[in-house]
Amino acid sequence: MANAEHSGRVAETFGETAVDTTRARLLAARFGLWLVAAALAVRQMAVVLGTPRAARLTALGTWTGPDGVLHVNGSLYESTRFTGTPFTGLLLKPLTRAAEQALGWAWTFGTLSLVAVLAVVMARALPQPVGRRTSLLAAPVASSLLMLSLPVRNTLWLGQTSIIPVLLVLLGCFVVRERRAAGVLIGVAAALQPTVFLFTALLWFTGRRRTAAAAAATFVGATALAWAAMPHDSYIYWVQHLAGAGLGGEADALANQSLHGALLRLGLSGPLETGLFLSLGAAVAALGVHRAVRHARDGQLLLAVALTGCAAIAVSPTTWQHQLLWVLPTVVGRVGKRASDRYVWPVTVILVTTLPATMLLPNVAFLHPLRDNALLLLAIAAATAVPFLPRTSPHHRTPVPPPRAEPAPARWRHVPLLPFLKRVPARPNLLLELLLLRVTYAAYQEVRLAATGGTNSGGRARAEAHGHEVLGLERLLHIDVERTVNHWVAGVTRLRNFFDFYYSSLHFVVPLTILGVLFWRRPADYRWARSSLGFATLLALVGFWLYPLAPPRLLPGLGVIDTVHGVQDFSRPDYGTLTSLTNQYAAMPSLHFGWSLWCGLVIAIVARSRWTKSLGLLHPLFTLSAIVATGNHWVLDAAGGAAVVCAGFGLSYVLMGPRARSTTQAKVTPTRMRTTRTPTPKPTATATTAEQRSPVRGRHPELPSQLDELIDEPVRSQRE
Repeated sequence: MANAEHSGRVAETFGETAVDTTRARLLAARFGLWLVAAALAVRQMAVVLGTPRAARLTALGTWTGPDGVLHVNGSLYESTRFTGTPFTGLLLKPLTRAAEQALGWAWTFGTLSLVAVLAVVMARALPQPVGRRTSLLAAPVASSLLMLSLPVRNTLWLGQTSIIPVLLVLLGCFVVRERRAAGVLIGVAAALQPTVFLFTALLWFTGRRRTAAAAAATFVGATALAWAAMPHDSYIYWVQHLAGAGLGGEADALANQSLHGALLRLGLSGPLETGLFLSLGAAVAALGVHRAVRHARDGQLLLAVALTGCAAIAVSPTTWQHQLLWVLPTVVGRVGKRASDRYVWPVTVILVTTLPATMLLPNVAFLHPLRDNALLLLAIAAATAVPFLPRTSPHHRTPVPPPRAEPAPARWRHVPLLPFLKRVPARPNLLLELLLLRVTYAAYQEVRLAATGGTNSGGRARAEAHGHEVLGLERLLHIDVERTVNHWVAGVTRLRNFFDFYYSSLHFVVPLTILGVLFWRRPADYRWARSSLGFATLLALVGFWLYPLAPPRLLPGLGVIDTVHGVQDFSRPDYGTLTSLTNQYAAMPSLHFGWSLWCGLVIAIVARSRWTKSLGLLHPLFTLSAIVATGNHWVLDAAGGAAVVCAGFGLSYVLMGPRARSTTQAKVTPTRMRTTRTPTPKPTATATTAEQRSPVRGRHPELPSQLDELIDEPVRSQRE
């Protein structure tokens, strides 16, 4: 054994095995992520091709065929259905109706293939140095995000060509090394989408002047070729419509996410709107290119290209949703010095480019301008305002880590199951918390409504059958008190008004108030309480989905009075003012009682005063009385709500460990260090730095350099 160890064979075998194991895990993870991306692609293709022919690939259908725009006499732009440049029309001219029918599968599959190629190019363009894990997993992750994004889904649905200019620019900037050939690709992209010509400024000011000149020459040549072949159409597009402004529908439509469309939606028009659009557009273009040049010189060329594309989105007279793909690559930019702030920008970009704006912001009148222009505002912010860190910043690769709370001992050995989810005493980023809270609640509403097929009436028969089952079980247990309590409260006006107010008003106010106080005063407890509430709500959604239940007020023949919404006509029941937003049969478990119980338990655990603890426990008691008295829940619904809340606290304990002992950062004094830790002997003069970092290498000095890479790789990947 000693001879074998001194010969180095055991150490070499150990090191090679460890390296091979890590590489195998990364390759397996990469393969799994590519499977997810492939499944998303198949799903998108099935959705498009499963739609009736008249409703799918509508843009492609209007261009082609005997009755299509490209085959009628006269101008391409007479019907305003064609929004491309004359050069685009020249390329699409050969298409026929038969070709369009055959292109259904080919066009969709080809678009998805271009999306995959685009993801690979973006992954290869990440700023160096890049860790092994990032380099292996970036391409499938980027492909999945692109498949889910609104621009790609809109492109697939319409049969548009907007992915091609983006791909041509990225190929010219990152793949093609010959400068003139790269300029030709970017020039063709500009001929297809004129605002892409802004990239010539980026190329010129970053020293790639041959590429910029070739791009400009290609753009001029392609446009001149189209003008020679179709002079009338070229005049209409470039002169009469000012590079396509006003084509493809009303310019003030929500689909037009450009500065021009936003100003029109704000009520501006005429010379004032035109002058303001030109001034703001010039400012955004100049500032966006200036910032892009700075990041390109800093070595972040992909971020620079994305910022230039965002500026091009804003200055275009018309920017439709399928042309907004430039926003997504900005996730490679790093914002914030703290690790807790590092996720704000990527999460915001992914949510805004993936989810509809109605899920991001509530339907409030003063928020409509922000909601209607969410993608545009995100692009302008990226191009002009977001403080992306330069690579020279010490926080670019190593953000300030959050402090860790002193771990609390658990009763079981394997708790927490997810040790990397450690309790953090510092406050999380407020903007990120608000954004995730809004999106989570919007998803919660969608799942509640989808549990009955999208309508309340769709699940009525099943919910009423479950209502009779619950009523029978309560009668068996002798707890069927809903009708008695309801009629007694309905006869006392003040008591009825109190419970109606308590039911309809405090359901959201109290939990949000508790979360706000904990966020400000007890950050560690906030994370614990927020996680427990999230787990409980997720479990409740499963109950809504599996067991739709009619509450007592919506169960015919029971005689319960709906004190909140009024007397019910069960031939056409009134589901309240939230009929179109939520599922009125989401009664089991009762989150009215569950959230109130969560509030009471959190106050009882966190509060220091006995009076405060007792006052907090009164809230679930009043809520239980309110949900029964108003006829909105069964007693067993409250039991279900209590069960999911207890399960939520249990999951938080099992996955993340016990609640942190202290809400302030633990300070270790030198005295404490001497009394609690055994002194570490100083390394000898022959010990290397790698041996100090790795006890395995210290015992086996013969280990190859590959093991050093294996040991250092997780640290580098975590910092990245």
